[in-house]
Amino acid sequence: MLRNLHIKNLALIREIDVDFAEGLNIMTGETGAGKSIIIDSIGLALGGRVARDMTRKGEVSLAELVFEVTNPQTIRDLEALDVSAEDGVIVISRKIRDGRSICRVNGETRTASDVREMAGFLLDIHGQSEHQKLLRPDVQLDLLDQYGGEEIASAKHLVADKYRRWAQIRKALGGEAVSPEERARRISFLQFEIKEIDDAALKEGEDAELEAAYKKLSHARKIAEAVDEVHDATGYEGPASAGDLIGRALKKLESVSEYDEDLKDLTDQLAEIDSLLNDFNRQVSDYGDNLSFEGGAFEETEERLNLLNRLKVKYGGTIDRILAYRADKARELENLEVYEENRAKLERDLAAAEEELKEASARLTDLRRDCAGGFAKAVSAQLQDLNFARADFEVALHPLIGYTANGADRADYMIATNPGEEPRVLGKVVSGGELSRIMLGIRTMFADGDPTDTLIFDEIDTGISGRTAQKVAEKLAQAAGRHQVLCITHLPQIAAMADTHYGITKELSASEAITRIESLDEEESISELARMLGGAKITDHTLDSAREMKEMCRHYKMNEL
Repeated sequence: MLRNLHIKNLALIREIDVDFAEGLNIMTGETGAGKSIIIDSIGLALGGRVARDMTRKGEVSLAELVFEVTNPQTIRDLEALDVSAEDGVIVISRKIRDGRSICRVNGETRTASDVREMAGFLLDIHGQSEHQKLLRPDVQLDLLDQYGGEEIASAKHLVADKYRRWAQIRKALGGEAVSPEERARRISFLQFEIKEIDDAALKEGEDAELEAAYKKLSHARKIAEAVDEVHDATGYEGPASAGDLIGRALKKLESVSEYDEDLKDLTDQLAEIDSLLNDFNRQVSDYGDNLSFEGGAFEETEERLNLLNRLKVKYGGTIDRILAYRADKARELENLEVYEENRAKLERDLAAAEEELKEASARLTDLRRDCAGGFAKAVSAQLQDLNFARADFEVALHPLIGYTANGADRADYMIATNPGEEPRVLGKVVSGGELSRIMLGIRTMFADGDPTDTLIFDEIDTGISGRTAQKVAEKLAQAAGRHQVLCITHLPQIAAMADTHYGITKELSASEAITRIESLDEEESISELARMLGGAKITDHTLDSAREMKEMCRHYKMNEL
């Protein structure tokens, strides 16, 4: 559940820190006090859109939420998103400055989309936009499926699997459509390419060897001349050669080394140099003797290199890529050569997959029709509890043209809210306030099986008053028996049902207006209810009425829940 909200520099809020309790948390305040900013800040922290008027230029804005997570399913869902509840606590924050924001979860930077995904496991916010989703056929169908439980969930999973298989085969079959003429042309072209590569008899690494040989052959004369000169310069035949000079120097040292011990080390070093030079000169001689430039070798090497380079331009930049290209085209050729057989098999597979999909979709449709009546009765009962004058609610299922991964049905919620009316499509009958009450009723229906700890209701009291407001308050209290509920309201009937009551005020100064929120004790709550009942002037009568309303709600929660 949501334990703490910390807001700084957002809209009219300079800085607030508020702790929320279990049960029904009600927030009230004068019109314009900034009640909606509280809910907007929660949505913003959870990756929502940042409105321009929410932040102040040049200042750092902050919205931070602290959640206590104990539900094992919620913990598993969050761990699947690489989020761990440290000591059962998750801290989500978002800092914004000059249009740039940073989201963090337990101190780790995450994307806004990541936060939005994990937020779905922590709380549900039901504001005007969320109520409007109830008008969408896909949402209506999902709610019906949720009511159907595991049996429909299993059938939907099977339909999704069958649909994926059917779609894959259909895509493959569509991509295989080739005329006989085009197939013949393609086969001929592939055969030509494969033959051209095969005729080249390519070997891995051959190009590198050829390039080295070509380089050597193209500089043959220069290499031979250099080797001869080096052999002469390091040999022992010429009077100015290095070997002859070092040999003479070595003899000189040897003739006097017996007179001085220090000369022995120098003599040994020079002897080693003489030996190394002798070995080097012999190796140069061997290299020169083995140096051979056969006639025509250069032309053959150049021709082979040119062939490889042409193939590289056509089929890939390396021999490995050319061979991979050849293997790919060989597979394509094989498929084309057995094209008719493959296509016939695909058509048989598609027919079989479509039949399986048809059966699975029909089974899902039957299950939906079976539970539609029970769902409609359950919703009707909820609406009667919420003081609809008449609550004739139906679910109409219509067949779709074609198949989808969600079955072959379209759902329309139908409702008649007044006596003598025939049920009509939901969106053509209900107001925004009625829509919010329907959503509240459905949420209450699913309360037992919903793992979401926190439910937030904004604008739940739009367009209602009196007895209807009391019924909505009772439904909120029922939901709060299984979830933490946060609700902003301007109706005293709803506010009186609060387990914890928060007052939101706006303080004016010469330079700015600042919103504040604080938890109200019993007498402060009664005073706030009296204000909501009586307006600016609070009398003893309105205070008594507020106490009586508070006591009635306390009695309802003790005896009815």
